[in-house]
Amino acid sequence: MNLEMIIGYGGIVLFTALVIVVMSRGRRGDGSLSEYATGGRSFSSWFGTMSFLNTWLAGSVFVAFASFTITVGVAGFYSLAYSLLAVVLMFFLAKPVNAWGRAHDLRTQADLLGLRYGSRTVRVVAALIGAIASIPWVVLGMQSLGVVFTALSFGAITPVVATVIGVVFIAIRQVWTTRLGTRGLIVSDMVQGLFAYGMGFLIIIGFLVWLLTNGHGFGQIAPGLLTIPGPDSPLGPLYLFSMTATGVLGAWSWPDVFVRLFAVRSPRSVQRSAVQAAPILLLFSGGLIIVELLATSMPEVAKAPDYVWFTLAGLGGVGLVTAAGICVVGATMGNVGANLQAIGTQIANDVVGGGRDEARSESSRGAKIAVAVVTIVSAVIAMSTANLVSGIFLLAIISYQAICQIAPTLLLGIFWRRGTATAATSSMIVGIVVAGVLQVLYPNSVPWLAGLTSGVAGLIVNTAVYIGVSLLHPASRAERLRVDTLFDGLKAAPYATTAVRVGA
Repeated sequence: MNLEMIIGYGGIVLFTALVIVVMSRGRRGDGSLSEYATGGRSFSSWFGTMSFLNTWLAGSVFVAFASFTITVGVAGFYSLAYSLLAVVLMFFLAKPVNAWGRAHDLRTQADLLGLRYGSRTVRVVAALIGAIASIPWVVLGMQSLGVVFTALSFGAITPVVATVIGVVFIAIRQVWTTRLGTRGLIVSDMVQGLFAYGMGFLIIIGFLVWLLTNGHGFGQIAPGLLTIPGPDSPLGPLYLFSMTATGVLGAWSWPDVFVRLFAVRSPRSVQRSAVQAAPILLLFSGGLIIVELLATSMPEVAKAPDYVWFTLAGLGGVGLVTAAGICVVGATMGNVGANLQAIGTQIANDVVGGGRDEARSESSRGAKIAVAVVTIVSAVIAMSTANLVSGIFLLAIISYQAICQIAPTLLLGIFWRRGTATAATSSMIVGIVVAGVLQVLYPNSVPWLAGLTSGVAGLIVNTAVYIGVSLLHPASRAERLRVDTLFDGLKAAPYATTAVRVGA
């Protein structure tokens, strides 16, 4: 072990210790499942902002997504486009989701759908889709740390060994996620986010200055990287649109992102979080993508695009490489922790737990066990596929095609009263089947649909089934009255609240 490796790994250990100390100090004694899942619905807008960012911007944005941008060029800006549109959607979801969450002690995304449709089946189907689609992202997050520990070893260990170290490291870190739940996650998100995106943005500015003053300006970018897929693209004219649409509609279908709407203290605070997140996303993500584009003129980046963040950091020596590593670790901790907590809570609360009309579990023990089990399973998968990172990344991208099939049930259910439980269940299942079959037949895009991806094709059928079934087989009079009462209650719900409701 060389001195540079000791400094690099030591920096990660010290940063992790700081995060654990801070999140442990935010712990409360309430061990109820509601507190565990929502953090007491007590956080201010800035905590909500940083929690959203630290959940949304995974460590893979520095690694796998960077490699994608270096390969496709300006088309990589699609991720920024759908991220900003997701923030707009966050603004409009604020009142119904946050207000219903507080009034009905909702703990998960599936919990809200169970309430909206009055159906345990809808609740379980949505929970299972969310859990299955999220696990590849947990595995990818664990494996992304392999790049970090490879870079910070300065050649002392192989990438496969570094990936195993990364998996073990993040798995041990999840002990505190399991114990502390959402409150610990959100408190740690503030620290992790400040390092990942605050310090990360300063590093981005430094990279931009160096690149532009050392012969790596916009004029040196290959012309092919400055074009986006058009009508003559082999992927089809609607391919880029499909990628963006899938990202927007899938954004709030992810259980770990959605639950952030419950944790903030009021609808107004959620809307403030959206307003605060937009410029941060624009500056950070936009700057990072530009850095990646400029760096394409560097031969060493072309050889190892996954390592572009660390290749550039290496120009500043071991200190800058360590800081760059902390950024990736901070972002990864937030995303992996949020995913694990959300998956575990949904399994305990919505799959194993009783329906909303039955006795609801108030103990967080089941959720903690579920988080621990999912962590172990994900770690085993990550270590057994340590040399297949690109394959897992592809699986994670494909999972977007699956998760967005929740979107019609979720969004139409929140903004349209006539949707029924039968429509919700059938549309999600049909959407998953259509998307799955087309994904097998056409892994990239569907040529006879002008380049639509399997997920968007599934969404079209999904939405048609949802609307058709709702109109052809409308809800009963009693169900319509229940739904009207649920929606009418929003009119009296305040945008701001001074009381904090913890537990049932």
